[in-house]
Formats: sequence, structure tokens, C-alpha cells
Amino acid sequence: QVQLVESGGGLVQAGGSLRLSCAASGRTFSNYAMGWFRQAPGKEREFVADISRSGSNTYYTESVKGRFTISRDNAKNTVYLQMNSLKPEDTAVYYCAASRQYAMPREYDYWGQGTQVTVSS
Repeated sequence: QVQLVESGGGLVQAGGSLRLSCAASGRTFSNYAMGWFRQAPGKEREFVADISRSGSNTYYTESVKGRFTISRDNAKNTVYLQMNSLKPEDTAVYYCAASRQYAMPREYDYWGQGTQVTVSS
């Protein structure tokens, strides 16, 4: 079992930045690829970014490329999502997730409770 706890959400103006963190506990963190997802009101949850076990490979949905950066610190059991140039359409609850799979697209086995990000125009 892996427990995931997100933090770092909040209210920010368009063009601003936030850094989300996801702290993991329970199993060996480096055995899991990690992903970030988001769900806006009235919409389905969507993939945002993913990072491989070692951090050597990253993947992004098209709408965040060049603005968001996913990273991880395996010594701290934490994955991050740096979000720059935020837009109102980035407003959503953001979730981190852990996957035991090696290849993309992955299925994610564990999920955090989410953190709210609100971008005002």
C-alpha cells in the first residue's frame, strides 16, 4: 500500500506560478512511476504529467507542455509539479498517483486525495 498526500494548491492570478508536492509513504517510492492528474468541475479527470521511476523520462499532456514541469526526489519520497504561466483553464483539483507499470500509458494503482488549484483571470 502506498499513501499519497498532495499539498501546495491555492488561489493564484493568471500568469502566476504554483508548485504542487506529493509526499509518498508505505512502500519503496523509487519502485513507482508517478503521475499528476486533474479534474475540473463538470469534467472528467485528465492526465497532466508523468515521470518514470528514476526521473529520466517525463511525459506531458499537450496543453501544459512548456509551462509545467514534473520532477521527483526519491530521497525525499516526493514528486513535484511546477506550474508556471497558469491560465484560468488550469483550475481543477490536482491528484498525484503511483504506478507499478513500466510502459506508458500506465494504469495507476494508488491515488492521493487531491489539492485545489484555482486560477483567477
